[in-house]
Amino acid sequence: MYRKFFKRFFDFILSLFALIVLSPILLILSVLVLCNMGAPIFFKQKRVGKDEKIFTMYKFRTMRMQEPGEEKKGWTVKDDPRVTKVGKFLRKTSIDELPQLFNILKGDMSLIGPRPERPEIIKQYQEEMPEFTFRTKVKAGLAGYAQVYGKYNTTPYDKLKLDLFYIENYTILYKGGIG
Repeated sequence: MYRKFFKRFFDFILSLFALIVLSPILLILSVLVLCNMGAPIFFKQKRVGKDEKIFTMYKFRTMRMQEPGEEKKGWTVKDDPRVTKVGKFLRKTSIDELPQLFNILKGDMSLIGPRPERPEIIKQYQEEMPEFTFRTKVKAGLAGYAQVYGKYNTTPYDKLKLDLFYIENYTILYKGGIG
């Protein structure tokens, strides 16, 4: 119980601090996205969080506007023509993820935890590996153990193993970080 309280406390304090400190940069990035792609500035997508609860995750928009449902047709590919110049920079530096600090402040996400997946992806993984559901026993994270210690092309099964290791072993000071 204390572990969850302190994790939420640190998530809240650190995300609030980061939003305050980064607010000038977030404002500049918002203007860049707006000038490069127009409104909306943020990309919203349904993701699966703790206890399989669906929440809306925010990112800076990096692609041109798509028709409704078009985004679900496929993954982003290398040199995807839908990604804009500003979007390439945001993705390369992972700055497009910064709006998720609002998700953390709100309590939908944590700083560290398994990366949230889209509902249709979770369903697919659960059919192949029923234990994939265990990833939703904790809040999804802005950064995850599997993301840090795995690779971009880590298989879902290996991602699951790394995330389960984190879930079973995290402490406030695990590996020198708050997690």
